[in-house]
Formats: sequence, C-alpha cells, structure tokens
Amino acid sequence: MKGGGGERKVVVCALQFTCTVDVTTNVATAERLVRAAHRKGAQIILIQDTYSVRRRGMTSSVMPSLTMVIQPLRDGTDLGLYRKSHIPDGPGYQDKFYFNPADTGFKVFNTKYGKIGVAICWDQWFPEATRGMVLQGAEVLLYPTAIGSEPQDLGPHSRKLEALTIETEHGNSDITFYNNSFSAGLTGDIVASAGDKEEAVLLAEFDLDKVKSKRHSWSEFQDRRPDLYKALLTLDGRA
Repeated sequence: MKGGGGERKVVVCALQFTCTVDVTTNVATAERLVRAAHRKGAQIILIQDTYSVRRRGMTSSVMPSLTMVIQPLRDGTDLGLYRKSHIPDGPGYQDKFYFNPADTGFKVFNTKYGKIGVAICWDQWFPEATRGMVLQGAEVLLYPTAIGSEPQDLGPHSRKLEALTIETEHGNSDITFYNNSFSAGLTGDIVASAGDKEEAVLLAEFDLDKVKSKRHSWSEFQDRRPDLYKALLTLDGRA
C-alpha cells in the first residue's frame, strides 16, 4: 500500500493475452505477465476469465466449475472462493448446458491492499451483484470476463461494456472475443484501457481513501430504502 498522510493508494492490474487450446501454454503466459506486472508495481492482479480452460472441443466431462480464488501476491495463501452466480444461455453462449448457477453468494475478501469484490463475466450485467459487494465493504471490484461478438445479431455491440480476452472461438458459431480490457474509476470513467489486438499489462492507481470520501459525500448508501426494494427479491416484480 502506497502513500502516507491519510492516503491509501493501490495499484491494480488487468492482464490481457491470447489464449490457445493448450492449457499449459496459457498458464505459462499468465505467469510471465503476472511477474511483469509485479515488476511494474502491481499489487492486485486480475487474470482474464477461462484462461486455464481448454475452450474448444470441450465436453461436460472436462468442463471445470467456474471459480475465482483470491490470493495475496506474495505468500500465496488462498483467502476464499467465489463461484459464478449468473449463467447465460443463448446463441453462442450455451453455458447452462455445462454449468449450474452457484450458491456461494457475492463475497468480499479482505486483503493486504484493500477489500476486493469479485464477480465473473455475465455477473457484471446484474447491478444487484455490484451493490451487494459494495454494501459488504468492497473497495475494488474485479470482473474477469470472456464475452465477444453476438453471432446471431450483428446490430447491438457490447464491446465498450466489456473487459475481455483475445481470441476467436470456432464451434456451432464463430465468436470474436473483444479484448479492450479496462479499469474504471468511481464515476465510471475509464482510467486505463488496452487495445483490441495486443497483449497488455494494464496498470491503474487508485486512492481508496478518496474513493471512500466521495462515496460518503454522495449519500447514496445513507439514503437507501431497503424496505421498498422487496420487488427485487422476486422474479416477476411482485413484492
């Protein structure tokens, strides 16, 4: 943790690289980039979703569960486990054929460099996940993702909303994964971003004390009305 005089500065890093069908190669690439990020001062490092999974030609018997293990950069101690809560099902993304939605709930992990909340891929489209983690004290939110073009629909394009991987997957339909990994600040402004074709070690520094101060000044949490939000606990909005 950098800084003094009331500052709590942390350097967050997102990695972006091309994945292959060879898991060993992908893990070696991830290790190389993690070490490079550490040399550049990274304290919290996020590796992209499914980098250690053989993606093409997978069957249900070899598909692992979707998990995220949080561990400090230096001593390697596992702090906990989060399993993906929201599972997509549609053209090009038949994840429900392989996975069941997890029941770990949304978690926040207390690390040396701050409190970290983690959600995976499709989870990012559900604001309830983000709000739940922040209410638990999350100071940094991590979203490893692997989403790309919509092969059945050439109209809407979600690339600007994603932080993804570099590859094209071939199967029942072709999907080009978006890349463009990014880090965003408290107001949603992009503070660091990668291109759509290159390998990247993307670093951004945040002052967690300033984030906390701004969040309190907006009164978004003090003025909440949980007693009126019962409809959010239902599937059809009937409170």
